[in-house]
Amino acid sequence: MSRTIVSRLLLFGAIAALVAAYFVFGLGQYLTLDYLKSQQTEFIKFYYSNQLLTIGVYFAIYVTVTALSLPGAAIMTLAAGAIFGIAMGTLIVSFASTIGATLAFLFSRFLLRNFIQNRFQDKLISINDGIRKDGAFYLFTLRLIPLFPFFIINLLMGVTPIKTLQFFLVSQIGMLPGTIVYVNAGSQIAAIDSLRGILSPGLVTAFVLLGIFPLLAKKGVELLKIRKYARHFLKPRRFDYNMVVIGAGSAGLVTAYIASALKAKVALIEKHKMGGDCLNTGCVPSKALIRSARILNYVRRAKEFGFKKGVIEYDFAQIMERVQRVIKKIEPHDSAERYTRLGVECIKGEARIITPYEVRVNGRSLITENIVIATGASPFVPEIDGLEMVDYLTSDTVWNLRTQPQKMIVLGGGPVGCELAQCFQRLGTEVTIVERNARLLNREDKEVSLHVMESFKRDGIRVLTNFSAKRVVVDGQKKYLVCDYQGKSFPIPFDEILIALGRKPNVEGFGMEALNIHTSVQGNIETDEFLRTNYPNIYACGDVAGPYQFTHMASHQAWYAAVNALFKPFKKFRVNYSVVPWAIYTDPEVARVGLNEIEASAKGIPYEVTRYGIEDLDRAIADEEGHGLVKVLTVPGKDKILGATIIGHHAGELIGEFVTAMTHGLGLEKILGTIHIYPTFTEANKYAAGNWKKSHKPERVLGWLNWFHRWRRLRGTQQHKAHSSIIG
Repeated sequence: MSRTIVSRLLLFGAIAALVAAYFVFGLGQYLTLDYLKSQQTEFIKFYYSNQLLTIGVYFAIYVTVTALSLPGAAIMTLAAGAIFGIAMGTLIVSFASTIGATLAFLFSRFLLRNFIQNRFQDKLISINDGIRKDGAFYLFTLRLIPLFPFFIINLLMGVTPIKTLQFFLVSQIGMLPGTIVYVNAGSQIAAIDSLRGILSPGLVTAFVLLGIFPLLAKKGVELLKIRKYARHFLKPRRFDYNMVVIGAGSAGLVTAYIASALKAKVALIEKHKMGGDCLNTGCVPSKALIRSARILNYVRRAKEFGFKKGVIEYDFAQIMERVQRVIKKIEPHDSAERYTRLGVECIKGEARIITPYEVRVNGRSLITENIVIATGASPFVPEIDGLEMVDYLTSDTVWNLRTQPQKMIVLGGGPVGCELAQCFQRLGTEVTIVERNARLLNREDKEVSLHVMESFKRDGIRVLTNFSAKRVVVDGQKKYLVCDYQGKSFPIPFDEILIALGRKPNVEGFGMEALNIHTSVQGNIETDEFLRTNYPNIYACGDVAGPYQFTHMASHQAWYAAVNALFKPFKKFRVNYSVVPWAIYTDPEVARVGLNEIEASAKGIPYEVTRYGIEDLDRAIADEEGHGLVKVLTVPGKDKILGATIIGHHAGELIGEFVTAMTHGLGLEKILGTIHIYPTFTEANKYAAGNWKKSHKPERVLGWLNWFHRWRRLRGTQQHKAHSSIIG
């Protein structure tokens, strides 16, 4: 056993022994307000007789209490005011608390840092980067506005890369205002000699300060933040715009719409196409293609519906042209003409943020009070040897195809990859999905992804899981993707390869770097709970901000960004992520809201699972869509919904009932008590609620009811006999 391990064990044992002694011997009774009041006079007398000794003993006890993270530091701070007065009490507590906190910090660093950093290395990358970049500011904020008790801050900071001297100095400064407030309150408590003293002006003032100090500190931190990032830029005396929005995708459009509806002057800048990814390359075209492919699949399933056979003639190019027609039909909803009529100044060009108050486009300078970044995201393309030798496709460029590929590889088994893979397979392309994980849709529960994989196999899709793409090889007219599987190389031939490995936020090319607007390790813009960046007047929403890359989430965030920007500092709203639904439009569809089993287990949240198999649903049987399930997670023993997953026909619509229930705090009992039209797919939700009710039926009450109804039957028989005997 190494000397370091022995030292850690000895230190841990010593700390554990001291903490145990504190509780075993009941030392906490001496760190209460009642004890302080009862011994107040004696403490003061002893202090005047033995000042240095009193200060030394008090200092040592305070350091010990804070170093061991024991309860009682707040009472000891009040005691300092009661015994030593405001000036001397503040001086003593300020240094004692900082030294004790630093010792706790060092204990945590010595005992825990290596273990935690090694154990959670991947998850701590962004935290460590944030601490290295702005650790002092984070710590100062926590000291001024303690979101967590100080002892937790000490222990947590110990496992981060922050330097010890920096921790000490920032803690010394950050805790000083709170120390003054508490010591002052303690000095006033010492002045109470009767019940009338409770209402003394000094004591009332002290407790008012205790109450409003967190609010004042929070405001002070906000002002510091403004000063920290905006001090290099001169704020204009007047603004030409209340808001400039960069990017006219879902987030940007909704932000501009709301700002205009609130009568703000707003400019919307877009360098490419209005409507962004959703309209032009994402939601709209993919759903149009899915619809065509699904109709073709229904024709192939003609015998299931009672037809002898189904034949349909189609042209791949015409189907892809139909996709463009759908886009053109929806395009006016997002057009510059419409938004101009709504009062938004629409500008086509490349925006560049010059200062927190100036955006330049087409040679113009727009002076604005607020900036909203809504630049979206673009397909992530990995570095694969040889990929540059082929004209690979992404979810942005696949819509340019007019010649149907014979063999297509879809690299990635996430939602986009799965949706497009199934479409092309049903349209007649031989599709192979290459996925490095053990299954497709690996964020969903295993039974859900296996259900989709079984459907894909019935469609004829070749699904290769645990395959890692290594390189692309071009041999004359032939192209291969070479993959690694269990240490062996497998070449897979293709005509077209579609890269579907997620999307990366668009954070480059419009001036973010020059202003040092912070981004996370994942690449998205860092925002706070109000969607502000590190510049208080620059906001971000949609895919560029995350954490969810959904059109409906972009619209959701846009409301918060617009309202928070326009009504600060009078009112602001924390963005609400408590109920986030989404759907994957494969066949069968997958829809979810809230937690699934994977997430609940990872977060240590206890849950119960209730299932209903859609194969028993009358409408599903009539429609030849009797497959899938409704799966609901609830709080153990209660009907409160933690999350719901639906796989099956119309899952994207069915999930809406659970979204409403979770949003408004309704449980499964309410769903069960709601009338559902027969025969519909929505009955599946009610039957799932019914299954929950069956598993939670009150056995004791039912036992009593069984006895009650049996008694009534027997009582009826006895009365009949008695009546017959009287007549006889």
